[in-house]
Amino acid sequence: MSDAMDLLRSVKDQTDETEFYTPLPDGYTLGSTRYVAVFGTVISGLGKGIFSSSLAKLLKDKGLRVSPIKLEGYLNFDSGTLNPFRHGEVFVLDDGMESDMDLGTYERMLDQDLTGANFATSGQIFQAVLSKERAGGYLGRDVQMIPHVTGEVKLRLRTLAVKTRADVVFVEVGGTVGDIENAFYIEALRELSYEEGPGKVAFMALTYVLSPPALGEQKSKAAQLGIRRLMEYGIHPHVIAVRAEKPVTTKVRQKLSVYTNVPVGRVFSMHDLPSIYLLPELMREEGLDSEVVELLGLGGRVNSAHEFKAAGAWARFTSTIGSERHEVRIGITGKYTALRDSYASILKALEHAGVAHDTRVHVEWIDTTDVTDDNVAAGLAGVDAIIVPGGFGTRGTAGKIACIRHARANRLPYLGICLGFQMAVIEFARNVCSLAGAASTEMDPDCEHPVISILPEQKQIEGLGGNMRLGGQDVDLTEGSLAAELYGTTKIRQRFRHRYEVDPRYIETLQAGGMIFSGRHPVHPIMQVLELPRDIHPYFIGGQFHPELTSRPLRPAPMFHGLVRAALERAGARA
Repeated sequence: MSDAMDLLRSVKDQTDETEFYTPLPDGYTLGSTRYVAVFGTVISGLGKGIFSSSLAKLLKDKGLRVSPIKLEGYLNFDSGTLNPFRHGEVFVLDDGMESDMDLGTYERMLDQDLTGANFATSGQIFQAVLSKERAGGYLGRDVQMIPHVTGEVKLRLRTLAVKTRADVVFVEVGGTVGDIENAFYIEALRELSYEEGPGKVAFMALTYVLSPPALGEQKSKAAQLGIRRLMEYGIHPHVIAVRAEKPVTTKVRQKLSVYTNVPVGRVFSMHDLPSIYLLPELMREEGLDSEVVELLGLGGRVNSAHEFKAAGAWARFTSTIGSERHEVRIGITGKYTALRDSYASILKALEHAGVAHDTRVHVEWIDTTDVTDDNVAAGLAGVDAIIVPGGFGTRGTAGKIACIRHARANRLPYLGICLGFQMAVIEFARNVCSLAGAASTEMDPDCEHPVISILPEQKQIEGLGGNMRLGGQDVDLTEGSLAAELYGTTKIRQRFRHRYEVDPRYIETLQAGGMIFSGRHPVHPIMQVLELPRDIHPYFIGGQFHPELTSRPLRPAPMFHGLVRAALERAGARA
């Protein structure tokens, strides 16, 4: 039993007589849960989420119960207001939390749904501390970064452990060591390691090895200094993952080992791979998962039979990556095409569906800002299908409508997501139903035919007010429809992130023109899936939801699976 545990037991309630403040959730036992904390050094964007989720997957494969949490340094309460150009896509969880895109990586790697408990920002932490202070929760003490803010961080981690009954909680600290905004997270994890006791917390440091072309060799000095900065915080890493373009040389791994007291066997080369889904197998081959199990004393909880089965399923999934027998080209038409992370989940959903069809999906990026009716045919020449993804605002919408019209008229396989669903309704209303003034009140509040709008009764029904409809919602599919065929059922649950809907006053007109609303809200007149008859178009479908958010490597999103299949058929016909 550590000194810290003895002290914590004696100071359960904070008083003026002690400087300890570590609130524990009901049902939590110190030392029972293990923690893996992942930090980034040198530069941002090293792939902490990819590393952490891959390692977490390997421990889950062993039969351990794992739960990740991303700690973000920014003061926003969530990721909902962040510009995709600055921070990548907003990943919506089933409970409606708008989170960082790394949560999508965790969900896909672990094949498990996460909640708001798996995501925290500085804004959330500070709000919780100030709310407690206003309620007198600190018994008149002056509220400080240490111990109160760090105590709140530790409480979040331990509450997650209790809620999910996790054997191991994976903690990813956003940003780079040395950033002001994440320093209190690092301190909280140092305290956590002390309080939980030896062998209960493993620290992982990601770093970056430079390869200047003029020198022709890998240079490790920046990596050494970055890890030194972490050690100055009192964090001594147990494992170092080294990002590099090519495999890290033995010489560099030895240098980092000597500099940090980390055994060479725990200095892992995390070099570039054709797919992130190859990383877990590389880790397994290097024995990194076994090292972590040993570090955390989890050998007695490992289920070897479960690991054998899980590893085999994953190996079958990855076996065709890089050697696919077929190829298709799919256009993504949007306004954030300059930053690929804006559509990270769509790219992964395409990869999942491509692997299922033994097909390499080549993505063509089409900025709809510059697309018109006059140049759309040239812009879409050579693609076998298109996706119009979600988005907000007016810019690029005219180009999206032009792309949709071209796809509809030329039997080009089409998938509309959220805004892409709405734009398909507008295009159909204008060009098939002869409603020349059809538009969305988001773009044109005074349009003649607001086929997409926010209705007062819908606000009242959903209790949304001016906010978005967020998170998981049930969808009823029409029996015999393309959508029901894709999903294999008439009852599905999907994730939404939108304010505007199809105006019920126009549904009859749209249906008379030939549009099928094959997915609806179970109770209210909210249209959630549209499609065209298959004798008119081989594959034209749209969802008001985001199907990409629930796509998993071993279970591709049905709408993407169908799109790749339709693209293959078109590519074959063209050949």
